[in-house]
Amino acid sequence: MTEKYTALYEEHKKLGASFTGFGGWQMPLKYSSELAEHHAVRKAAGLFDLSHMGEVWVTGPDAAAFLDFALVGKISALAVGKAKYSLICNEDGGIIDDLITYRRPAAEDGTDVFLVVPNAGNAAVVAAALQERVAGFDVLVEDASAGTSLVAVQGPSAQELLLRLVPAAQHSLVTELKYYAAVEVPFLVGGAGKELLLARTGYTGEDGFEIFVDNADAPALWQALVAIADEGELTPAGLASRDSLRLEAGMPLYGNELSLQGDPFAAGLGPVVALFKEGDFVGKAALAAKKEAGAGSTSGRRLVGLKGKGRRAGRAHYPVLKDGVTVGEVTSGQPSPTLGYPIAMAYVDVEYSAPGTALDIDLRGKAEPFEVVDLPFYRRAQ
Repeated sequence: MTEKYTALYEEHKKLGASFTGFGGWQMPLKYSSELAEHHAVRKAAGLFDLSHMGEVWVTGPDAAAFLDFALVGKISALAVGKAKYSLICNEDGGIIDDLITYRRPAAEDGTDVFLVVPNAGNAAVVAAALQERVAGFDVLVEDASAGTSLVAVQGPSAQELLLRLVPAAQHSLVTELKYYAAVEVPFLVGGAGKELLLARTGYTGEDGFEIFVDNADAPALWQALVAIADEGELTPAGLASRDSLRLEAGMPLYGNELSLQGDPFAAGLGPVVALFKEGDFVGKAALAAKKEAGAGSTSGRRLVGLKGKGRRAGRAHYPVLKDGVTVGEVTSGQPSPTLGYPIAMAYVDVEYSAPGTALDIDLRGKAEPFEVVDLPFYRRAQ
């Protein structure tokens, strides 16, 4: 596979980033210390390049009805300006991807407009799956991923920092923006107010924003964000810290916690599946059967959080044990920089999935004690 590079690749090189392949892209793993980058997001703010994510526009008179059919959520219930976390599944109920859908203001002709944001490695797959499902709907599916960059500012200082790049008269657009909502905001980039789509969403467990921008304007936006921050206020952060942050926040990663072989109920995402909505949707019959059978019906296992009792951390694919017998497998795990002890997410046999259950992780032949706990591990102060 030919590696792809974001429009911000040269900016990362200037900052001394080390790179790693992810979803077919060369992405910054870290700039200096992944631990420092993690703590920066928890205490101040981190700056992320998320341009490897996908952007698929769905427009037309039947756009809302189409997305109700194509995704498991009731997207038609979204108010303009709001966003919704959902899944796209196959007919067997397997998860093709988890994604966020934004409802934008209607087009000039009054037709609906939605922006669907899939994960990096799945962007083309999701765009193709949506295109395959358009039969019978007056709708247009356009994959804009190749021309769109996505920049995130995450952390308790995120709002204050962004306001420095927004004209004072429009500050309320930022300060009044609710969680899982988006709005067009004029950003002072290059000396002028250029309207960019600003979403109050993220993948770190902190307050924060994601900014959608054309590739051509992405470097100027990145440079402006770096320039307006005083030392220590905004730290460029890579995928390593993004992974530890999302794990603390108990957020699933496709390819680790989510896959075609799993199902939403075992992953704790049952509330995302709107079996109640009118009409059919792709995977509805299979998902209804899985819900009736109970969480974990596909594999006999359920996704749980594991809190370490010692200092050693489990990693993906390490066996989870009960009295020396394998009862599960770690999907993500590492020491928690914020909490100070090892954490992991794992699929374990349903009978051992209750909080408080004592389990072990097989760390290369040594059983290390862990305890089942509720997710998320970390929740920010409100």
